[in-house]
This record gives sequence, structure tokens and C-alpha cells, in this order.
Amino acid sequence: MSARPKRRSTAIAIALTAGITAGLGLVLTGCGPQDATGADGAKPSATSTAGGSTTSAAPSATATATGTGTGGTGGTGGTGGTGGTGGTAASGKPAADTAPKAQPLVNGTAHNGLTISDGTRFVVMNGTRVDFGTAVRDLAWSPDGRKAAFVDGAGNLVVSNPDGSGRTVVAKNPGGQNWSHPTWQVRKADSTVNLPKMDNLIFAGRKSGVSKLYRVPATGHNATPTVLSLNRESGPDIQLLPQAGNTWPSGGGTYGSSVYANSADGQVYIRDDYLRQQGSAITKGSEPASAPTDDGGFVFVRSVGGHDHLFRETPRAKGGPTFKDLTPHATTDYTEPTFSADGRTIAARTPGGIVTLPADGSKAPVKVSGYVGLPAYRN
Repeated sequence: MSARPKRRSTAIAIALTAGITAGLGLVLTGCGPQDATGADGAKPSATSTAGGSTTSAAPSATATATGTGTGGTGGTGGTGGTGGTGGTAASGKPAADTAPKAQPLVNGTAHNGLTISDGTRFVVMNGTRVDFGTAVRDLAWSPDGRKAAFVDGAGNLVVSNPDGSGRTVVAKNPGGQNWSHPTWQVRKADSTVNLPKMDNLIFAGRKSGVSKLYRVPATGHNATPTVLSLNRESGPDIQLLPQAGNTWPSGGGTYGSSVYANSADGQVYIRDDYLRQQGSAITKGSEPASAPTDDGGFVFVRSVGGHDHLFRETPRAKGGPTFKDLTPHATTDYTEPTFSADGRTIAARTPGGIVTLPADGSKAPVKVSGYVGLPAYRN
């Protein structure tokens, strides 16, 4: 049986694991420098925009990020700039940003969980900016919102507190590799079906021009990542899943499942890791983001009529998934989408800033911030 029906049937068969939430007021995210192409040709998220160049708003004297270039399938964008270095020690709390605030640019993040990063060590949050003390690239939040994972200025995989303090190098980059886009894989133990607890990070790693997905314990310290297994799809039309060219993983839900893109065939894949690992190609697209709720589907980018549109995939019990263009009248490029913590809102990047729209596409995107960077939500 395919990955989608199996996931739905198991969700019905057993009680859902309660989602972890935390009502923390401080919100932040980040991304940072990456080389010219990102993982296996995929567009780096640090400072890329859809088909143009960017300059971070109100940059500090020590860190800016700009970039231009062409991104992965279904989206265009630029290379990451060089993030600032320095700041406080890894175990200390970073100093607050004292640079003048461009309030019209950052106030779209006030009290709504939306966060923006521009590839430097500064992270926009709650209507201001905070200095993480190191470049922050492709930041991702744990489901409970208590930890942040990102790739630092040295290319290492790092976990920190929400304010950037208490940084731990989960995995040290051995050199000659480009790591990008970590995502959390969290699942509670389920004794009824002998499922162990999961608390992992999945990320894309490129070595010698080949990109694969890797996994490492989120609580590790200088741990060694292992290549993520991608078994064949089960059912009458058994096909081997591509082992290379995989990038942009995004986890969601309570069972440890995730979606990712493949730069070689331009498809979005789902990886189901509940009772047994299986997966399959779902649709053409790039830059997928899982919904935070089980069977909430995912949002992704696909090029239509010369612009990058946002599409929503929603699984169904019978007849296969449905796909909806959330931006059918696009006159700009929408890239790097992400879901809010409750799954009701999608934020995306445009060349002019960040927009939000209802996750069901019932309303057109609305610009909420002129600060150009990577959007993300935190619980």
C-alpha cells in the first residue's frame, strides 16, 4: 500500500500522540551563507529571492547578506551571503541588537510567531532583531518551540536555545561538504505497536556534487550523521526511490514523517516512518513544507506561467491527494513557504518581503513585512 493511505489508516487505528506545545513569547528564526548552488543544485534559502538580488534590511555594521542566482526546480533564487562572525561565546547569551530598527520592515513579526532571517547572525523576531553571535542558516524549530536547529557559519549542525544561547554542535562538518535545511523528526513512544521514541534531525548534505539526506540524534554532541534510508514504495507498482539528489526535507505531524524534494526529477516525495519506512513521489514541485498536523498535507512551489506559485497538497482517504494553486493570480514569485504552528496560515517569501495567506487559499496573499529573508513560525 502507498505511503499516504497507510499513514491515514494508522492514524485512525490508534490514538494520535498529543502534539507538544509551549507558550513561549520569544520567537526567532534564521538562515545564512551557502555556496553558489546549495545542496545538489537546490536553491539556498539564506538570502536568495525569487529571481533577483536582495539586501538585508537595516543590516548591522558587522553582518550583511546579499545574493543573486538561479534556484532549484519550481523556484528561483540566489546564493547565500556571508554572515557576520563573532559575538558571545557559544555557551553565553548573545547581546541584543542595538542597531536602529526599521520598524515598518520588522513589525510584521510582532506577537504572531512569524520569524524572519536574512543570512546574517541577526534574527528578526517579535518586531525586533536578536544577535545569535554566529551566522544562522536554515533555522528550524522543534515542535515544542524550545529548541532551534541551524547550520552555523562553519557549516556545522547546531542546536541552541530560542535566544541563540547554549549552542551545542550536534554534528561537526568534516569539511568538503555542504549541509543545509535541517528539520526535526520527533515522535513519542507508542508501546501498543512497539514504537520507540524519536528525537532526530534530518538534513541535506552534499559531497562531491551529490546530495543525500542524513539523520543524527538531536541531542547528540559532535555526533556522526548517517545516510537516511529511503526504501522502495510498496504496492503493485514497486519502484526504487532515488537515493541522490534529495534536498529540502521538512518534517511534521506526530509520526515522524517528512517530505523532501529531488532536484534530478523535480518531484516532491513523502517519507513515512511509522510502522515501517516507505515513501513515494507525490507531485512535481520544490521547496516543500509539511503541515504541523497529521494528514494536513504540505505546501510546495511550482512554476506556472513564468512565476513561482504556491500549491497545497491535501491527502484523501480514497482517490489520491488533491492539489490546489493558492496563488493562481500571481504577479510575483512566491518561494520558501512555511506553515504556522496551528496549520492555518502559510507565510512565503517574495522579492519585496514576506506575505501570509490562509492555508486553504481562501484569500490572496497579504504583505506583512518588507524585511526580505526566510520566513518561519515557532510555537
